[in-house]
Amino acid sequence: MIDEILNLRKVSDTYWTAGQPSEEQLAEVREQGFDRVINLAPQDPRYSLDDEAGLVASLGMKYVLIPIDFKNPTLEDYDRFEAEMRAAENERVFIHCAANYRVTAVFGLYAVRNLGWSMAEWDEFIADVWDISEFPVWVEYKKTLEEKTKELVK
Repeated sequence: MIDEILNLRKVSDTYWTAGQPSEEQLAEVREQGFDRVINLAPQDPRYSLDDEAGLVASLGMKYVLIPIDFKNPTLEDYDRFEAEMRAAENERVFIHCAANYRVTAVFGLYAVRNLGWSMAEWDEFIADVWDISEFPVWVEYKKTLEEKTKELVK
């Protein structure tokens, strides 16, 4: 059942990304040995679980909610994500949003900055899940994130 999570990507043994899992699938995430769940989707009854934070805590995992507005992602959203990922350096982390769109964009930059990914690998990671060009705000957001990274290496 875990392999049925929408747009599940097993990036490494440490990091998996996906769309919204069900309660049963989150229990399987724990069974797989994950320590932390990071959710990048705002709470929305159309696709969110009623009490994901409570469920994740009851399963013995840490839960972090970083509600990124799909229509208005910000640099602060990324900065918070990167801080949470650094706090979880020695943990297995399951990262999700509604459909793994937000996650591929944000985790991809984290992987470029912290895991040695190239910009091309980031592009491939996104393209494997969705066509970012269909969402101009995300094309611009990715450009902004790229600029943030280029400034660091100057």
